[in-house]
Formats: sequence, structure tokens, C-alpha cells
Amino acid sequence: MNLLDLRIFACVARHPSLGTAAQELHLTPSAVSKALRRLEGDLDTVLFDRSARQLVLNASGQRMLDFSQTMLTLADQAKADMMGVRAVIDCRVAAPAILLWRHAPMLAQAMQAYPDGSLSMQTMFEDDALAALLRGEVNHAIVTGEVIEGRGAHWSPDWRATSLGSVRLQLVAGKNHPLALSLQTGPLAKRAHKLSPRSVSQPVLQANSAQILTHDFVSPSRSLFCGERRGSRSDGWRDDQLPRKIRYWMDDLQLLLAMVKSGRALAYLPDFALTDTDLLRIEVSDCAFQCHEQVWLVSNVKNVPRWQQELAEFMRVASTETP
Repeated sequence: MNLLDLRIFACVARHPSLGTAAQELHLTPSAVSKALRRLEGDLDTVLFDRSARQLVLNASGQRMLDFSQTMLTLADQAKADMMGVRAVIDCRVAAPAILLWRHAPMLAQAMQAYPDGSLSMQTMFEDDALAALLRGEVNHAIVTGEVIEGRGAHWSPDWRATSLGSVRLQLVAGKNHPLALSLQTGPLAKRAHKLSPRSVSQPVLQANSAQILTHDFVSPSRSLFCGERRGSRSDGWRDDQLPRKIRYWMDDLQLLLAMVKSGRALAYLPDFALTDTDLLRIEVSDCAFQCHEQVWLVSNVKNVPRWQQELAEFMRVASTETP
């Protein structure tokens, strides 16, 4: 029994077919099949129920998967300890696209400590990300506080959550939106320029609800965090207090952003969206509500390698330093 066969086995266990696992491993299906047969021969145990289309872990296979994940984790830790920055490690993180938008640069910076390592970021809604963590398919999941507090459908006592700070949702517009153009030339915009040096390039525009509610909005039909269909409540805006005209419904984040940047619609998005210089923040003077989301990095601490602990700590510190 060798580590390469264990890695192949663990990869096949998390894929629906041998072919898709072979693609990830950059091996031929024949080579993957031989490795599985070799491992089963070493253990004198059948690990999969085989059909014409797929391989399904049986009870013995599930037990072996638990063992293999522990052994591979220990092997990775030994390599990281002995080789230092020369260690080849694979970091896999799952999160909703909107959270990867914020944290992908932090993850990439954290991985600079391992120049020979690789970083895989997989876009998944929160429950799916936690399910992937439970199956051992990823090392970390990034989710919001609502999932942490509710402990989700897939929560494990072996997990630890590291705070990555919070995000506040803001009303944003494209620079060429009619409302943004009118507000940038008004007296309130000039006042905002004087109050905040940061606003010289991206002023915080001031408006009241009567002004904004005459314009079209774009919204996802499902939460960009958990994927649950919530209609007009999907982006966190309180339509019961300030009813909008949602003309465009887009669940694809990039399409939604393109609609905002084109100047056709307003949107309610996390504050980190304002790092995009094509977007402007509009502060609604008579808006009585605010929407915040706490963000967490969830890791499996059972036999967790030290490099993963270091990555979690790096993310925590980086998040506190991010405005």
C-alpha cells in the first residue's frame, strides 16, 4: 500500500465516475483503475460496488476513506515540516462566488508561503461547501454566520470556525447610472468630497428613498450565499420598508454586476464590491435598516496539518486589516 494509491483512491471516492477522477489526477482511466485494484489487493478487500457507469463506496470503502484521509493528512504535514516552503501542498477551498470574490486574493497571498503548492477554489453555496468539507473533498469552507449559528445540515463536531470579519451590504450604482450622474453634480456630492479623502475617486453619494425608488433594481432570485430562493428578499433589502421595482432578476453574479455597471439598474451588494472602481456607493438618508453578514472560515481540525492552521490564522489577520 503506497501513498499514491491512497491519493487516487481518495480522489475517486469524491467523484461520480472514474473518468472525472482521472481528469483531475491527469491520469488515464486505466491507470486509475489499476491503482484501485492494487490497493484492494493490498487490503484483500473490495472497496467499491462497481456498475457499468460508476463506482460507489461500500462500507469497507467508507472505513478506508476515513483511514486514508488521516494518513494523507499526516503525510502532508510531515512533508511540510521537513521541506518547509519547498513542500508541494494542495489547498482546496469551497465557498459561494460572492465570498470568493472577497477572499480569493487573501487565499492567494497566504499560499505564497508555499511557492510549489496549489490552490483550488470551488464555487458552491454554503451547505454544499460544508457537505464537501464533511466528505473530505476540500480543506476549508467559507460561509456566513447564519450557517454557523444554525449549524447547518452538515455540521461536524470536528470543525473549527475562524472569524473572517463581517460584510455590510450597500446600495451601489454604476458610474453612468442616471441617478449617480445627477448625484455627483449636486451639492451633497461636493460635501461628501470634503468629508472623506477616500471619496475623491469614489464619492459616497447621498440620496433619499424617493429618489432611488423611481429607478429599476437588479436582484438575484436566490441568496448569493446559501442559494435559497427568497425572491425580493434574496439580496437582504427590506422591500417591506422600501418597496423597489425589481426589473431584472439574475442569479449569475457576473451578469448582475454587468447590469449594474452598464447603468441600467441599482443593486444591493456587499461593501467589498466597491473595490471595483466602476461602482459607486449610494447612502440612503432615510433608510431605517442595515444588513450585515458575519463571515467564517470552517476547517476540519481532526488531524489538521499545521500549514492549514497557519492559513486560517493568516486569513483571520488579513480580514481584520481589510477595510
